[in-house]
Amino acid sequence: MPLRIFFAAAVLVVVAAVAIAHEYVAGSIAVDHPWARASIGRAPNSAAFLTIENRGDEPDALLGVEGTIAGRLELHTHINDGGVMMMRPVDRIEVPAHSTVSLEPGGMHIMLIGLKRKLEDGERVPLVLVFEKAGRVAVELAVEKMGAAMDHGKHMGDGQHMKMPKAE
Repeated sequence: MPLRIFFAAAVLVVVAAVAIAHEYVAGSIAVDHPWARASIGRAPNSAAFLTIENRGDEPDALLGVEGTIAGRLELHTHINDGGVMMMRPVDRIEVPAHSTVSLEPGGMHIMLIGLKRKLEDGERVPLVLVFEKAGRVAVELAVEKMGAAMDHGKHMGDGQHMKMPKAE
């Protein structure tokens, strides 16, 4: 009986670890904890966030995102336009060699425009990230409730972080 309890507890620990820390690797690129905000009411848009670590000696770039959850998926950043923070699409997000780039609230992110359905807390949503050198990387966004605050850098060790300034 004690052996069964030990085995059951070990299985639960492994399952929990996989559910919490999800990392995807393609070549020298590692994508850590991709997540999206759950929908509020009938909001037509949402945003997705993640951390990209380039473990290689050559730079790479995130060129785009593919998926069926929304009509359009765009790479975005925030810019300060005359004291007003505004989102703007970008063609690419550079990921220098031996660096970490965080896509996070208030900075660079992925816009999910024209959601085809509501995003529910706790679900997983498939996306494909398209990199210049690493190619296509299939990931699952963990949908988290509004107000979820993630410190993505803590998952990636002591790598460099490139973050956009936040609105004050």
